[in-house]
Amino acid sequence: MHDEFSMKGRKALVTGASMSIGRSIALGFANHGAQVGIHHSAAADAKAGLPDAAQATLAAVRAAGTDGCLVEADLATEGGGGRAVEQAIAALGQVDILVVCASIQYRTPFLDATAAEMDHQFAINFRATIELLQAALPPMKQRGWGRVLTIGSINQDRPAPDLAVYAALKSAQKNVAMNLAREYAPFNVMINNLAPGLVATERNRWRRQDAEDWKRIEQSAAAPIGRAGRPDEMVGAALLLCSEAASYIAGADLMVTGGAHLPGLPARS
Repeated sequence: MHDEFSMKGRKALVTGASMSIGRSIALGFANHGAQVGIHHSAAADAKAGLPDAAQATLAAVRAAGTDGCLVEADLATEGGGGRAVEQAIAALGQVDILVVCASIQYRTPFLDATAAEMDHQFAINFRATIELLQAALPPMKQRGWGRVLTIGSINQDRPAPDLAVYAALKSAQKNVAMNLAREYAPFNVMINNLAPGLVATERNRWRRQDAEDWKRIEQSAAAPIGRAGRPDEMVGAALLLCSEAASYIAGADLMVTGGAHLPGLPARS
């Protein structure tokens, strides 16, 4: 089975790969032989206090014995997704694997959601997904091999009250992935969705500064496993769905939530 999970010779583009889940997936792919295009937004990395995060990810990819490139693109701008794919193809030669991981969220009560917040989330979480897919899918279809993995969220099915817009867009992204999975499976282009539950990422780092409060958040996530996930715990599922091992997997929605998505559990808070 080792060969089924090998990515030797494959070229991958992972959006949002400078930190957290995207970084872990990029490194997981590199450790299995893929060359990786590390998409990032310099402005977003600087805002997170990690201006050198993308460069550090690239160094780690190269330390794994493969190569990669930086792909800097602001997905909030119109055409940003297409430009990211173009950059990756120019640097790597082609894109065999696309992981749509970059996203943004605002924790805002529904009635307080502003037009600016909604537009920003729509641009990055949905419009850019369409642009990425429109640019990456035709060459995959022509070559007769491709893997696309959209990174969804438990919120697509079990939305948190203060993430209504984010949850709706994740649901819409999943819908697009499922729709396209049917269309592209005959061409050996397998499109699937991976939906994480609560994961300790840079996005929620501020919530972990108070250990007791974070413990309360973990417990309120209602995961039977009893804790938040780690970014590296998403890698196994991503490897499955983006390698030759997924040759008969199309339109899957793989919940990596510690069991938090299971029916009969308390509503998320």
